[in-house]
Formats: sequence, C-alpha cells, structure tokens
Amino acid sequence: MKTDLDGLLTRLRNEPGHPGLIGLEEAVFQRIAALPQVSAASQLRFGVVAAFGAVLLGIASNGFTPRAEASVTLSPFGPSNPLAPSTLLVGSQ
Repeated sequence: MKTDLDGLLTRLRNEPGHPGLIGLEEAVFQRIAALPQVSAASQLRFGVVAAFGAVLLGIASNGFTPRAEASVTLSPFGPSNPLAPSTLLVGSQ
C-alpha cells in the first residue's frame, strides 16, 4: 500500500544533500578529539569516591528509618481477627 508518506520519503531520499552539511561529520569528530581526556587514575579515583558515597548513602538511609512494629498475624480461626465478619458488621462501637 503506497501512502503519501511513502512518496515524501522517496523524494527526500532522492534529493541531494544540503551544501551546509558537507564536512559537518568531520568537524564534529575533530571537536570530540580536541576535548581534554581524563586519565585512568582520575577515573579510578572518581569511581572509588562514587562507590564510597553510595555506601554511605545506603547506611544513612537504612539507619534513620523507624523500627518495624510486629505485624498482627491474621488467623482465620483466631479469637481476635480484625477481619472477621462479626467485627466488620459491628462497626466502630
């Protein structure tokens, strides 16, 4: 099935490239190559600092949480089941 979009893409493919784009790829690669490179030692140092910070953040986030209270066990035949029909039908008395 040929749609209008197919025709437009075919025309776009057959068009010559814009003259302003000639040499653009080479210029981008030259600018990337001109960027200052980071040494392996500083990469290792940054990695160690990041790992140490992650460990400290994990300890801090775990250390300041409130203690979990003992959960109420729900037994279907227990005497104090808060979800028993008799307690749900009584309401808040």
